[in-house]
Amino acid sequence: MIRSTVARVDLAALQANFRAIRAFVTGPGLSPLDLGLVPAPTHSGSLSGRPAVIAVVKANAYGHGDGPVALALEQAGATMLACADIEEGIVLRQAGVTVPILVFGALSVSDLDGLFEFSLTPTISTPSAARAVQAAAASRKTTVGYHLKVDTGMNRLGFRHDNLRWTLPGVLESPNLRLDAIYTHFATADDPSHTLFGEQRVRFEEAVQTVAALGVSKILRHTANSAALLRDSRVWYDLVRPGLLLFGIVPPPLASTLDLQPVMSLTSRVVAVKGLRPGESVGYGGRFRAELPTTIAVVPAGYADGLDLRLAGRGQALIRGRRVPIIGAVSMDMITVDVTEVDIVQPGDEVTLIGRQGHETWQRIDIREMAAAIGTIPYEIACRIGARIERQYSVLPS
Repeated sequence: MIRSTVARVDLAALQANFRAIRAFVTGPGLSPLDLGLVPAPTHSGSLSGRPAVIAVVKANAYGHGDGPVALALEQAGATMLACADIEEGIVLRQAGVTVPILVFGALSVSDLDGLFEFSLTPTISTPSAARAVQAAAASRKTTVGYHLKVDTGMNRLGFRHDNLRWTLPGVLESPNLRLDAIYTHFATADDPSHTLFGEQRVRFEEAVQTVAALGVSKILRHTANSAALLRDSRVWYDLVRPGLLLFGIVPPPLASTLDLQPVMSLTSRVVAVKGLRPGESVGYGGRFRAELPTTIAVVPAGYADGLDLRLAGRGQALIRGRRVPIIGAVSMDMITVDVTEVDIVQPGDEVTLIGRQGHETWQRIDIREMAAAIGTIPYEIACRIGARIERQYSVLPS
């Protein structure tokens, strides 16, 4: 049985987006990193000038479904994936992913067994995490390659950029740890007017120099999330790590000339059509009151499916190729839309909440538009699409 509300995920579009991003940062062909030829960076910018791509699939691949998305990206040529925590990494391995998987998150309260059992690459962002991973690796008589996170101004995880000469020597001396890469995370990459982005770039390059002075220079560097990737090629370094861009969504307010395709659509079906007389209201709280005779359609999708409460009175849907406003309250399991201006709406008609109904520009509602309508970010819209909504995946050629 399939519920009326379905998310369709176009894996071919996902793969096309990955290849477009890779071509954008590497030019024709594969970079030396993609081919397994790891450079020894010693200055600003990649020695090869052609960074490789880490495909970020955290948070259930931004709501698109981690296993199928990760496997499609691996098939498209991704040579490394990234996720938020060990548990997400395990899910990817259990889905059949074989390429390296970088774990972004903190390890201070994690069960580290999964790092070793499922061959995950940890981020070390605190001295205590380094000690814990070193002890776990030593007990298993193995060596673990890790990525070092440096805090250059986000002030969440990472070794402070200006304390590395004091905090890193003990980590670098750990006999069972191998430093493979150093990275940071930009706080304001999507805000061209903010000066912190440039400050973080300079701090990161100084941190790389400090690590080299401590005796480690042949390591990879990465800083560029989707927004930074679009904004400044100076921060591409040896690896870039797009997330949202993979799914055809440009982080607002930025724009891009990349040929990206939306990967997910969200559709439902009309289950009832009824009329309101002037003065009658609809939904919890009676927030919408008809001023004229009004025809409404009931759609079985609500906040339990990830639709934001703020869509009421702000959001739109597509029915029979026409835009219709969402009215009344967004309930747990349903919404109502005003179809007064649409001819002959019937139960069973398709309702597009995210996606396209027709070829005109106005016949498309994308995640970025929905986010703007309610004053949030596209990441939240994508990640909140509910677990009870079935994801249907396009079939890729074997």
